[in-house]
Amino acid sequence: MTTVNQANESALIEYVTATIGGQLFGLPISRVQDVFKPERLTRVPLASNDIAGVLNLRGRIVTAIDMRARLKLPKGEADRRPMAVGVELRGESYGLLIDSIGEVMKLPDEGREVNPANLDRCTAELSAGVYRLDGQLMVVLDVDRVLEIAPDKLAA
Repeated sequence: MTTVNQANESALIEYVTATIGGQLFGLPISRVQDVFKPERLTRVPLASNDIAGVLNLRGRIVTAIDMRARLKLPKGEADRRPMAVGVELRGESYGLLIDSIGEVMKLPDEGREVNPANLDRCTAELSAGVYRLDGQLMVVLDVDRVLEIAPDKLAA
């Protein structure tokens, strides 16, 4: 009996939900280090548009990525400060700037579907699938793809 319960538990994946441009996204909780409000952001000269700058988070230098720019969405309201989700890749820290943070959801892995054909191309490139939740679509972000910085962007 306990092996059946353990099998059901292991099939559930926890996601931190976030809203960007009115769209619901999910980040695997195993990849999330922090959730914070960025204080002072320092622009990086000659960085691509989706690099919002760098910030100091408890003594660490964190690269802030503007998820609206990465998803090719229009800029948010100037008077609303974004939230940030802290993630890490290969020992480097990043803050994904989002509009708002939601809740933690446990969803069955078998409920995740492939990207629908009509999903925006930029969103689909960063997606690891979707969940259909009560009349809305939650796009699962592939953190590794989000953090890919192409060599041509570095040279720009």
